[in-house]
Amino acid sequence: MTSPTFKLLVIKTHRMQELRRFYESLGCTFVEEQHGRGPLHLATKIGEAIFEIYPLPDETSPVDTTTRLGFDVADLDGVVEKLKTQQSEIVTAAKETSWGKRAVVRDPEGRSVELYQQ
Repeated sequence: MTSPTFKLLVIKTHRMQELRRFYESLGCTFVEEQHGRGPLHLATKIGEAIFEIYPLPDETSPVDTTTRLGFDVADLDGVVEKLKTQQSEIVTAAKETSWGKRAVVRDPEGRSVELYQQ
């Protein structure tokens, strides 16, 4: 049996433009999409997978901050410095690990985001 290929990740937010700016700082390039009567949302392709940011339906809907994401970036130190200028929380400063150079930051809604540079 062959293993599945990861194709789609959707996160939902009350802060679309703040998340867009954060993830674009990592190197993502979003386009606005709308499928049928669904909500306008942001989408980008990462490898073979699609990463989408959808608006939460109303202000009372809770944000899921338990999702942890990870990205390989070309210039880890540069990305971390850019995120610092945006007042992003740096949880773990960049350091060498067995997986390569790694830092952990939080997106504007509190999700942990692991950043790697091989």
